[in-house]
Amino acid sequence: MSKSELMTALEQIAREKNIPVDEILSMIEGAVVSSLRKHVGKNADIRAQIDRESGVFSAVVAKKVVDTVVDPELELTEADAQKIKKGAKVGDELIYPAPAADFARIAAQTAKQVLTQRVREVERDKLYEEFKPKEGEVVSGSVHRFVERSIIVDLGKTEGVLPPREQIRRERYNIGGNVRAVILRVDKSQRGPAVVLSRAADLFLQRLMEMEVPEIADRTVEIVRIVRDPGFRAKVIVKSNDPRVDAIGSCVGLRGSRIRSIMNEVAGERIDLIAFAEGVEESLAAALAPAKVSSVQVMDPENRIAEVLVAEEQLALAIGKDGQNVRLAQKLTGWTLEVKAEPAKPASKAASSGADESLTTLEGVGPKTLEALVKAGITDAAKLAAAEPEALKEAGIGEKTAAKIIAAAKTASEAKA
Repeated sequence: MSKSELMTALEQIAREKNIPVDEILSMIEGAVVSSLRKHVGKNADIRAQIDRESGVFSAVVAKKVVDTVVDPELELTEADAQKIKKGAKVGDELIYPAPAADFARIAAQTAKQVLTQRVREVERDKLYEEFKPKEGEVVSGSVHRFVERSIIVDLGKTEGVLPPREQIRRERYNIGGNVRAVILRVDKSQRGPAVVLSRAADLFLQRLMEMEVPEIADRTVEIVRIVRDPGFRAKVIVKSNDPRVDAIGSCVGLRGSRIRSIMNEVAGERIDLIAFAEGVEESLAAALAPAKVSSVQVMDPENRIAEVLVAEEQLALAIGKDGQNVRLAQKLTGWTLEVKAEPAKPASKAASSGADESLTTLEGVGPKTLEALVKAGITDAAKLAAAEPEALKEAGIGEKTAAKIIAAAKTASEAKA
């Protein structure tokens, strides 16, 4: 017997959709059983079968022959059983054709419906199984449409969604434009696998660096940690596992070619590359790059609080615009950083004026007097002791003050001698 047109068509569908024929037939048989329950009973024991060669549908009902019927859908009396099959007795299982006058039409309609529905389900499952292992991978697609603020990306076999929170805020997208993103997660849904994409995740930047920097791909250089303010700034701690390889130099590339390529992909996001350090103070100081840190003092190790001192001119750089730099540094290290300008070192009167220390410590020599003496060329106590009061008067120092400080200078010189 040659195969029926139905079986030939089913085999073609099976090949196109990559679904086994037996699986499709089992789907149809199950759906036919569900349809027949409307005629026989929702708990009835119905068995449907499609001949694998001819494609002919058949369906039967099975009931137990009993003395007293408790469930009419599953049982019947011996008298009723003998009407169907002579010689039936209590304890037998009676199998007879399903009572559906238009069975062929029901089977055909059901087959069409179930094929449409179940093939979609199988396709969805297969797509889910295909994309689920790709979580964490970078994929490329084109902007298909917008749903509110979310971007639907055509990935070929399925669509991905780029939600607002996973977009880089300063980027704008157009229909048909190319999009590269990391698969953040794949969820099951009624419409197929829900592929959630991200360009804002730390993982996206990590994958880009792995693709652009061979030393990271082969694990010679290791990315220890990444934090981002997507599209604006990122901080990346890198560590070399080979003393001959410079971790930061590898990431930067020849004349900055590698890091520039990565930055271009993330809307010009500035990337601070930080060399891994073992010590707490060193790590905290490095995290505030590009600012230069003068000192780090751990204030509360239990609650991870530290005070960071920087030069006055480095304070704005250390904190960053709207506190961005220190905020990312705190996120990177897990420490609360209290960034302060280091107090200016008080300059001695001698250092500020160019005078010798011996002159500044003399009684009666204040800032104004010191300035006048230096202008007169008197920069130490010995020169002052040898000076004439008239010379000091010409420098603008009063007669009494001149006599007083000359006498103090002579006393100091004699004591020193």
